[in-house]
Amino acid sequence: MDEARREIAARFYANFMDVIEGGGETGGRRFAAHFDTVRYGPLVVGDMRCGADVRMRFGELGAYHVNVPLTGRLELRQGRGPALVATPESGTVLNPSGCVVVDRWAGDCRVVAVKIEAAALRCRLEELLGQVPRRGLALASALDLTHGHGRDWAAMVRRLAADAGDPQGLAGHPLVARPLQDALLTGLLLAAGHPYRDELDRPAAPLRPAPVKRVMDAVRERPEHPFTTTELAALARVSARRLQESFRAHVGTTPMGYVRDIRLERVRAELRAAEPGGGLTVSEVAWRWGFTHLGRFAASYRGRFGEAPSQTLQARPPAR
Repeated sequence: MDEARREIAARFYANFMDVIEGGGETGGRRFAAHFDTVRYGPLVVGDMRCGADVRMRFGELGAYHVNVPLTGRLELRQGRGPALVATPESGTVLNPSGCVVVDRWAGDCRVVAVKIEAAALRCRLEELLGQVPRRGLALASALDLTHGHGRDWAAMVRRLAADAGDPQGLAGHPLVARPLQDALLTGLLLAAGHPYRDELDRPAAPLRPAPVKRVMDAVRERPEHPFTTTELAALARVSARRLQESFRAHVGTTPMGYVRDIRLERVRAELRAAEPGGGLTVSEVAWRWGFTHLGRFAASYRGRFGEAPSQTLQARPPAR
C-alpha cells in the first residue's frame, strides 16, 4: 500500500489511500496495484488498477485530469461539486482547483488516467482562439466516451496507455511525441464542455502575422523581462503603431496588455504550486514577475481570475 501511494505521488499527485474492507461486490479482492505510465511533455498517461476497493484523498491537483475506465467504476468528488461516477461509457474530468476525494475505486476498475499541466492546456486554448482567453478555463466534469469527439479522444489515450509499458514504442519517439501532445490537448478542448467550445467550433481564424507571433513568443519565453512597447516593436520589426494595431486585430489586446496577461498566468501558477507553510508571499511573487505596483496588480489579478491573489495562495491544501 505504501509503495502504491508513493508511485501515485511520484507520477501524479500526493495522496492518502486505504483499502475498503469487505465492502461491495469487489470488497473481497486482494490489493495488488499495477501502474504503467508514460509522459508526453506536459501530459502523463497511465494504465492503472488496484485489485481491491480503495478510497483516496488528494489536495488540489493543480492540473487538469481525466479518468477513462476500461472496466469497472470509479466514484469521486471534487470540492463542493456533486458525486461523480466514471465508467467505460462516461469519463470524469477534474479541474486544477478543488480538493478531490475518491470514495471508491473498485477493485475491478482498470482506468486510463490522464494528467494535463494546466498552463499547457490554457496555452493551447490561446493558440486555437488566436487571443488570450478573458475568463478561466473550467472543464465540465462528465465526458461522453461513446459518441463524437469524446469517443475519439478516449480511443487515443487508450492506445497510448497500451504502449505505456514499452519504452521503445513509436509514441515515445521525439518526432511523434510532440504532435501527439498537440493532438491530445486539442482533442480534449474539442471533446470536453467549457465556455470556449462554441468559439473553437467556428471556422478557423486567419493566422497571426509574423510580427505578432514573434512578440508573443518572446513574451512567453521571458515574461519577467521589463518589456516596453518600443522594445517589442523592435523585436517585431514594425513600428509601435503598427504593432498596436496588429495586436488589437489578432490578439484582442495591446502588446503590453498581453505581457500583463502572461505574467498574471505565471503568478497564479506559482501561487497555486506554493508549498503550504513555505513562507511565500504574494508581494514576493508579484515582484518576481515584474509587477511593481501591488495595488494595480491585485486589481488586475481579481479582474482576470475572480479572486484576490491572497485567496489563491490560501487555497492551497494544508500540510499533512
